[in-house]
Amino acid sequence: MKAIEVQGLTKRFGSLTAVEDVSFEVEEGEVFGLLGPNGSGKTTTIRMLVGLSRPSEGDARVLGFDLSSGIHEAKRWIGVVPDSSNLYDELSARDNLLFMAKLYGVKKRVREERAEELLRAFGLFERRNDRFGTFSRGMKRALTIAAALVHDPKLLFLDEPTVGLDVVAARSLRDLICDLHHRGLTIILTTHYLEEADHLCDRIAILVKGRVVAIDTPGGLKRSAEEGSVIEASFRGAASDHLADLSARLPGSKVVFLDGKRVRVLGGDPSGVLEELVGFSRGHDLGLETVNSMKPTLEDAFVRITGLSTAMMAKEKGGK
Repeated sequence: MKAIEVQGLTKRFGSLTAVEDVSFEVEEGEVFGLLGPNGSGKTTTIRMLVGLSRPSEGDARVLGFDLSSGIHEAKRWIGVVPDSSNLYDELSARDNLLFMAKLYGVKKRVREERAEELLRAFGLFERRNDRFGTFSRGMKRALTIAAALVHDPKLLFLDEPTVGLDVVAARSLRDLICDLHHRGLTIILTTHYLEEADHLCDRIAILVKGRVVAIDTPGGLKRSAEEGSVIEASFRGAASDHLADLSARLPGSKVVFLDGKRVRVLGGDPSGVLEELVGFSRGHDLGLETVNSMKPTLEDAFVRITGLSTAMMAKEKGGK
């Protein structure tokens, strides 16, 4: 059985079409990513699939239940982790889990056992009696995921799970998601972090302006970017100040600055690109330091498929 089947899903808010004719399927046990910039329709799609928003058009089945008539049954087997926590600052970690278990209808005799199991699994048992409001951002995110698992769901929706976390907390949370995947849980993950999607997802759907523009494995998406060369160069000077000139020199290539001194050039004849990079460096006295031919990354594939700068992704959620 497919965990999710979506056909022609559309959502309009007055004259604004937030999601348009979206179709995809998710296999049981798969981590399926929804990738795209802010406003691409990722969160709106999830809200429809978990029954928080009614589609304007289209059909979907979640865990075999029809979205229009059986979503209440499906919710018994769904866990949802929103982009901001839905737990209570004044309650302890343990009491938050017990409260959520009660809301999900977990039997009283099972609640304590399940709460302790999750607190231990998430490394929070020693802090079980501390108020949620005293936790670090990473600990809050971990407990929010634990709360979504308290009723032992078959399907977990994770909306931007690592937004705002420091490097260590984000890595810990990604390891946790991998562990849930290995246990066979089906996970729908929205993210604007390209490396995170590459690391975690079995398949990815890229959304732009409410439409799916590509669906494939991370490897398949990267292979789609192999049709042209990928060359990365670094300079001693601030090369990004002269973006217009470099783009004009390379009309058949996509020029993406990784930072002020590093640029990635997608497409074009490699020897011609190298010649133009040398001329560009000399013309602006930038000091060309290194030039490397690169294997395409998921970021390169995203740029090639969507035509959008990856800077668009960095603006997600107001830069949180």
